[in-house]
Amino acid sequence: MNSDAALFYSEIPELELLSRGKVRDIYSVDDQHLLIVTSDRLSAYDVVLPDPIPGKGSVLTRISLRWFDMMQDLVANQLTELTVADVIADTALAAGLQDRALVVKRLQPLPIEAVVRGYLIGSGWRDYQESGQTSGIVLPDGMQQAERLPHTMFTPASKAAAGDHDENISFEDVVDLIGTDRAGEVRDLAIRIYERAAAYARDRGIVIADTKFEFGLDKDGKLHLIDEVLTPDSSRFWPMDEYRPGISPPSFDKQFVRDYLDTLDWDRTAPGPTLPAEILERTAAKYEEACTRLFG
Repeated sequence: MNSDAALFYSEIPELELLSRGKVRDIYSVDDQHLLIVTSDRLSAYDVVLPDPIPGKGSVLTRISLRWFDMMQDLVANQLTELTVADVIADTALAAGLQDRALVVKRLQPLPIEAVVRGYLIGSGWRDYQESGQTSGIVLPDGMQQAERLPHTMFTPASKAAAGDHDENISFEDVVDLIGTDRAGEVRDLAIRIYERAAAYARDRGIVIADTKFEFGLDKDGKLHLIDEVLTPDSSRFWPMDEYRPGISPPSFDKQFVRDYLDTLDWDRTAPGPTLPAEILERTAAKYEEACTRLFG
């Protein structure tokens, strides 16, 4: 993969662009469908970095599709039978996007990130160091960085606007936002999806330390799994043979980029720093290796 092949922004003149997220561009197809294009943009600490990771969008799409298929008996999802060629008349443009774009149902996203943790790392570890708890859940004394948690934990976060940072919130906050029954449904589903995926990955030598899911509702109020699922962008993947508590383990995800950024004098606000070619190439290889290890 070379940098010329990287897609930073998509341009589809025949469709209305609704939004550009940190990674995905969302277009209106009709009143029932959206087109989601997964770019090669990379965000870290909620800042979109100036250098794309070549091929990343297609890898993320392949990974999500496999997980959507694996979880469809647990929860409905955003996928439809429509292809990119069905909604983009420009055949060359459609062909160029087919590996990284999905035609999905137009759903109402819930206003939370459904974060699930199996291990104490990232913002969960930072919260624990400050208060001995994360998302209002008190944890045992003396835990180490990256240590496996006593049980799988639902530690939700607020959805931040572009450029802002997601904030960990309590389950009670989720209840206030979406109601008691829906909050319980989201928590239980998120934990079940994570635990099924974690067991699958463990058999293939990967620890899924944590992940975040997004859910949306159709017009009948039915819950759907949306956005991306258990990708290196939304999860921390660690090689099992190199994992040990007490350190931030090596990873197959963008933690590799975060660790590099932590060596810089950068205040984690936009604009983000330029990444060296070696970091871009090694990160692209990490994403591809994660996909290969999980799904062949």
